[in-house]
Amino acid sequence: RLHPAFPGAPFYELPVGSHSAQEFKTVADGEGIKVFDIEFFVIDESFLAASHEATVAAAANIGARRLSVCGDDRDGGRLATNLSEFCALAARYAMSVDIENMGWRTVRTFRDSLAILNACGAENAGALVDGIHFFRNGASIDELRANSGKVKHIQLCDVRGPAPKTSDAMIAEARSGRLAPGEGELPLKDLCAATEHGAAISVEVPLVGPVDPKAHLKHLHAGALGILKPDH
Repeated sequence: RLHPAFPGAPFYELPVGSHSAQEFKTVADGEGIKVFDIEFFVIDESFLAASHEATVAAAANIGARRLSVCGDDRDGGRLATNLSEFCALAARYAMSVDIENMGWRTVRTFRDSLAILNACGAENAGALVDGIHFFRNGASIDELRANSGKVKHIQLCDVRGPAPKTSDAMIAEARSGRLAPGEGELPLKDLCAATEHGAAISVEVPLVGPVDPKAHLKHLHAGALGILKPDH
């Protein structure tokens, strides 16, 4: 995360040419790790694509391929224009942009994401499908299957119980209520099977409480493999 998702959220600065960026690349190369996507940009009414060029350049410098955004502007025309301009900026650095729906944002549903993508029209724009945000906001596997070509990234996570009704409750669940894939009620196998166009798959389950990071990663890895392996 090179840009905060909300005011006060943690993020990491790796400016082009900095010691920290070079150190990151050296360590990542040594471990055989490649960067896929960079978080997180909120396209709201005050968004200016050009103001984020340093962060986009930093993302490209460490090898990122995609940038994640959400939409939170009630003016749909302005939102589509700003997304298009951000996609143009990303394209200059050989990157693409994925928009993620969230229940407390203006782009609330998967259908909202599709509408903005269609209005934007950028070739390097796609949809990011997060397990919680997709299902909790009313989307279906049939909808995903019908639009799978627009989905470039799936984030696996799980959850149990009734969907939260308020914005605060949605935020709390998304930030601290996620379960490892396979530990909840979401049809994650069906989610993965519905995207036939080679969408990248990641896991988003933040570390919450006094849990050993290595143990947490191993737990998530095992859960993801359980979802991805064939049933037969």
